[in-house]
Amino acid sequence: MAEEKQPKQENEEKRTSRRFRRRLIPIWLRLIIVAVLVVISTAIGAMVGYSVLGDGKPLDALKPSTWQHIIDLVEKDTEK
Repeated sequence: MAEEKQPKQENEEKRTSRRFRRRLIPIWLRLIIVAVLVVISTAIGAMVGYSVLGDGKPLDALKPSTWQHIIDLVEKDTEK
């Protein structure tokens, strides 16, 4: 009987002796990192698309005047 109790005691000791792992990067910082990476990848995608598909200069894709022109084109088409 003593042999039967020993494995149970070891399992209980393992359960109680578990330590909580501290995260190296907190969750809030992970969310910020993901948001920054999304913004960077969107900007890079716009630059590549504007320069390759649109035959324009890559940095022109980041100018507000370019986006205003695109918005004007879209609004003009929806009025018809």
